[in-house]
Order: sequence, then structure tokens, then C-alpha cells
Amino acid sequence: MNALQEQKRARDLSAEDRAQIIRRLEFGASLTEDLVMDMARGSVVLDFRRRRFVYRAGEPADCLYAIIHGRIKLCRIETDTGREAVIDILPEGSLFGESALYSAAGQRANSAIAYENSRLLRIQAGDFKRGMAEDDRLHDYTFRLIGQRLEHAERRLADFALNAIPARLDRLLEEFSMRYGVSEPEGVLIDIPLPHREIASIVGSTRESVTVRLNAMRREGTIAFVRRRILIKRPASL
Repeated sequence: MNALQEQKRARDLSAEDRAQIIRRLEFGASLTEDLVMDMARGSVVLDFRRRRFVYRAGEPADCLYAIIHGRIKLCRIETDTGREAVIDILPEGSLFGESALYSAAGQRANSAIAYENSRLLRIQAGDFKRGMAEDDRLHDYTFRLIGQRLEHAERRLADFALNAIPARLDRLLEEFSMRYGVSEPEGVLIDIPLPHREIASIVGSTRESVTVRLNAMRREGTIAFVRRRILIKRPASL
């Protein structure tokens, strides 16, 4: 899209604008023009401000979302206490809400929250399923995505069962340095704000314990804090 189109408000985007967005997404790059246009006509572009819910657990699972700009946090929130367990923080380009394709209950099991101001493409589950039936590449892409998400969840469960908090934190920093890392003269900068509260929700700890561990790593010279981000000064030590 050109600069003028990118500045448009979500509600001002035409079907052709949405088609251009789909073509730029990973799953849309190989789709036929007819399928892209069919999906674009039934899709909607939505803007979400930081910390706003895209959907909540228990709501109908009837659509999928692709991240055009921004990042989205997937999480479980305990109803009685409000305690949050972060499942993942998804980057730009990611497809999520895939439970709409297979949920027997037809409801969301997790919540999705805008981690920062984000723009999303919403695709109805029926349109996406028709696309999967018509195009083997979309079918294969979707099942690979579901498989990757399942493997990620299994690794997290094993990590929780087998490793103490320091090892979980090391693994998280290593993973995020690969997903969000930017090379700097002094190391690798994880280019996403990671408040200690969010890290604690991901690794299954308390904010206080995470703070103690991160400060120890800073004193050891393994990490540094730069503009609310974490710089891995010695990636090989994780």
C-alpha cells in the first residue's frame, strides 16, 4: 500500500485496499486473485488502542484476525481474581483466532488484547474455511500454524514442569531475542517493551521474583535496560 492508503482510517478502506493488505500477509502471498478478492470483500479492518480487548474468553469464535500493524497479547484471565497468564505476544503479520476453525463449543478459550496500538484484518471463519477448501496452500499453511502453536504450548508446559524460574526466564529472553531481536553494537536488543509484570505472567512467577533475577543478570553484565527494553549483552550465556 502507498503512504496515503496507510493513513486512511479503517472504516475508509475499500475492498481493493483490503485485498492489498491480504496480498502482503504471509498466508495471502500465494493465493489466487479471485480468492484474495473474495476474502477481501467479506473482511473488515479494525483499529484497537493499546490494552483494549480484541475478544474475551467465552465470546463467540466466529472469525480470525491478521495483524497489519502492532502486536497482540494472547492470554488467559482468571475470572475471580483477574490474574493473567500470558500465552504469547504475537508480532505484525501474525494470524490468530484460529480456534474459530475448530472450536467444538464455538467459543473463545483465550482472550486477545492489543499489546500496543494495532490495526487488524478480521476475516469471517466461513470465508476462511472456503478459502482452505479451494486452495491447498492456504489449507497447508493453516495446519502448519496450528501445529506450531500446539508445539509452542507443549514446550511451555514442559518448561513449567522441569525448569525453575531462572531457567524459564533465560529461555524466554532467548526466544524473544530471536523473534524481536535487533542487532546493536553491544548485543541484541529485544525491541518490544517488556514490563516485569508481563514477563512474570509469561514465565509463571511474580513480578518481584522477576525483578530480582533481572537485576542480578544486569549486575553480572548479561543484560542491560535500554528505553524500557532489554539488551542481551551476552546472548551465548542464556
